[in-house]
Amino acid sequence: MNILVSLKRFIANKNIVTILGVIIVIAILYFGYNYQVNQAITPISGIPVAKETIQPRTLITRDMITTIDVVPSMLKGNVIRTASSVIGKYSNYNTVIPSGSMFYDDTVVSQDEIPNSAFVKVNDGDVPYSFPVTMASTYGNSMMPGDYIDIYMKAKDDDGKLIIGKLVENIEILAVKDASGQNVFENSSESRIPSLMIFGVSEEINILLRKASYMSESSVVLFPVPHGGTAEVEAGTTQVSTLQLKDFINSHTVVIDEGSGEEEATDDTTTEETTEG
Repeated sequence: MNILVSLKRFIANKNIVTILGVIIVIAILYFGYNYQVNQAITPISGIPVAKETIQPRTLITRDMITTIDVVPSMLKGNVIRTASSVIGKYSNYNTVIPSGSMFYDDTVVSQDEIPNSAFVKVNDGDVPYSFPVTMASTYGNSMMPGDYIDIYMKAKDDDGKLIIGKLVENIEILAVKDASGQNVFENSSESRIPSLMIFGVSEEINILLRKASYMSESSVVLFPVPHGGTAEVEAGTTQVSTLQLKDFINSHTVVIDEGSGEEEATDDTTTEETTEG
């Protein structure tokens, strides 16, 4: 009974209650602060990092990675925290993972998730076009994805005279590949020779370029020039407009009438008319 009376008197004393409240708050702040500090400075172990520079589209094996301890404040973004989530995956098509770098969700993908970077960037309504190139025609492999080019055409007209002009302009290069289909600028540790340049064009331009590429009888040559530049013109060569080149290509092409399934002869084809007697 005396204990209850003493407790009531203790609680009724506002000064004592205030002091106890302050002590409790200070204790909470102290221990809470220490907990937060310990959480921030206590390293998390087993974080995978690249032991060597990993090129795009590379299978990541166990000997390519190591693990380190990292303080939580360094684990920003979508950092992958376990080695098992990295081993057996591939570096993304647009990613070079430097030695010592951590792995992130968007830099590591499964084999089925690796897209073709060229096709990913083709605009809606356009179609991809593979344009044959060489080390010389790309100005010593200096034409890179993201650069803009014009396509020039050189040919012999019906009189055997050389003509040249700009056929298509302002095309963005999406990829440059070697003869085996590997991206020339993808691997920084290898020297690759350009063989194909990939870009997107409208269906009309796609057909036009394909028509021109088959016109060997007119000695047609298509070649890229940096956008805004000019092609070298040989002596005796006549410069013509884009419209003239298009007309030249179409005049040397057999047009298929889709409605009737019959061929419509153009200027450079001959047809024989037969009459029934």
